[in-house]
Amino acid sequence: MTTTPLTRRRGWRYLAGFLVLAALLIVGGRLAWTWWNPLGEQTIDRSQPVLLQSIHDLSRFEAASGSFQVVVDLQKDAAFLPDAIKGTRTLFVGAGSVDAYVDFTGLAKEAVTVSEDRTQVTLRLPRAQLEKPNLDNNRSYVFAQQRGLFDRVQDFLSASPADQRELYVLAEKKIAEAATASDLRARADTNTKLMLEGLLKSLGFSKVTVRFSDEP
Repeated sequence: MTTTPLTRRRGWRYLAGFLVLAALLIVGGRLAWTWWNPLGEQTIDRSQPVLLQSIHDLSRFEAASGSFQVVVDLQKDAAFLPDAIKGTRTLFVGAGSVDAYVDFTGLAKEAVTVSEDRTQVTLRLPRAQLEKPNLDNNRSYVFAQQRGLFDRVQDFLSASPADQRELYVLAEKKIAEAATASDLRARADTNTKLMLEGLLKSLGFSKVTVRFSDEP
């Protein structure tokens, strides 16, 4: 039997259609098996975030820093002698900074509470504390000084002139008092809350609540 060109073309069309249909069936079956595969495994991560350990690793957060300057006016008089004979008055400019920090080292496990669906977290923190004032020697200096005659002679004859440690100690004390009376600790509390909220939201928590130990 002789095949005509038209018959051959039809045969190739049938063959091509069959191959396309077979390919579609294979791909569709594979997709269906992948979708409904009863033997397939599903991985669910139910691990709890390592929040408390991360906070302990921080140890402390330097949340705010304040710059202060104080003029110390220190005067010493003799009981029965005029200032021109015996007595000193010193004006000392003390400049320095005080850092405010929140200490994480004492946090208990109960300080961090995570909801069952891991979308909310609550932290209870201690209030910010103040560091010891750090006096800047380059910006602290004696502005003016008056000395009586006896004091001038004593300083001239002494191997070690008048010590300025008392002025520095007094300046540090006044700066510490000023830092305590300022809003430096409140600013540090606010900065700590903002830092932790940003950190924990980046870990996937949608709601972050930060309370301090003296809050209900």
